[in-house]
Amino acid sequence: MELDFWHDRWKNNEIGFHQETINPYLQRYWSRLDLKQGDRVFVPCCGKSKDLIWLLQQGLYVQGVEISAQAVDAFFKENNLQPNIDEQGAFQTSSVEGLALACGDFFQLTSADVDGVAAVYDRAAMIAMPAAMRRSYCQHLQAITNKQVPILLVTLEYPEGEMQGPPFSVTEQEVHDMYAGDYAVLVLETEDILADNDFFRERGLTRLQERVYLLTPR
Repeated sequence: MELDFWHDRWKNNEIGFHQETINPYLQRYWSRLDLKQGDRVFVPCCGKSKDLIWLLQQGLYVQGVEISAQAVDAFFKENNLQPNIDEQGAFQTSSVEGLALACGDFFQLTSADVDGVAAVYDRAAMIAMPAAMRRSYCQHLQAITNKQVPILLVTLEYPEGEMQGPPFSVTEQEVHDMYAGDYAVLVLETEDILADNDFFRERGLTRLQERVYLLTPR
């Protein structure tokens, strides 16, 4: 999947993946990460998610990365924020007090870019990528965080072949394959959500589950 794909999705407003409300799993389970005021949280493929504001309101420092400049601009405009903009290596970073969004390619991030991060929140990154990219994504995320921070991960799972992503189906077995070597993998919740999602039923899905994981470094 080329980066132009995501630029085009935002340009054409094909952003059905964007949630207009705070993710309920984030609110329900964030305390399981046992973070302190001022701790840094990294949000890959953050888009213009309202979850970023919620995390900021918890007294955390929020650090996101997003490939689409349009998404970053929309986030600040929709939340009536005036960011400072800096060029930092391969990224243009827009920031306000307590929050910084780097616009650029996730795969160009280095350990220095996420130095000091205490946790990762992944609601939209892993499920945004086809299988071949997911392995590279998980490997790179672990590499730049040195496999030392907990991850709150939200996935979708549906029968393979019933829909062409994104969002892509990520099975529980795949999460274990990607992470269990260095993380304790705990399923916090599994919820059937097809009945409440006309969009996915219209795309032909017969089953759709959201699954929430807590990944804790061993």
